[in-house]
Amino acid sequence: MQKRDLFLDKNSVRILKSNDAALVETLGLIKSSFAFMAGRIDPPSSVESLSLQKLNRMAQLGWVVVIGKPVMACVVATPRPQSLYLGKISVDPSVRGQGVARALVEACEPLAVKLGVNYLELQVRIELLENQRAFARMGFVKISDDCHSGYDRVTEITMQKPFN
Repeated sequence: MQKRDLFLDKNSVRILKSNDAALVETLGLIKSSFAFMAGRIDPPSSVESLSLQKLNRMAQLGWVVVIGKPVMACVVATPRPQSLYLGKISVDPSVRGQGVARALVEACEPLAVKLGVNYLELQVRIELLENQRAFARMGFVKISDDCHSGYDRVTEITMQKPFN
């Protein structure tokens, strides 16, 4: 049995609704997981302004998918016209390297099917080559170079994962 399977046997995937008490843990996990980016990416991550109120709103507009009690991994899945957008993917350092991020991505595929779309989509900062490689190993392919408002250079790439 693989490490991921052992982890998932002990920890269920669940979807948090707005005002779920576990959103507080989820917010903490997201903020701590993105902390390494401070000073490394430009512009700074939007996670710096993420609040419990905003996370609750995200749960209303889409899905906050988590693994574990306490929350050890999460992703915010938001419907888009042609895809399901995956953001704020976070995995606790104690379970990294065990396929937990892949399990989160796989848990989002049925949500995309429910929406009637055939792609999962995400954005990765241009500076985070290790994240780009990790998502490529999960089947995501680069579809565009993008830049944040006010920048005249590429600041992130958009990647999609087709399925079905």
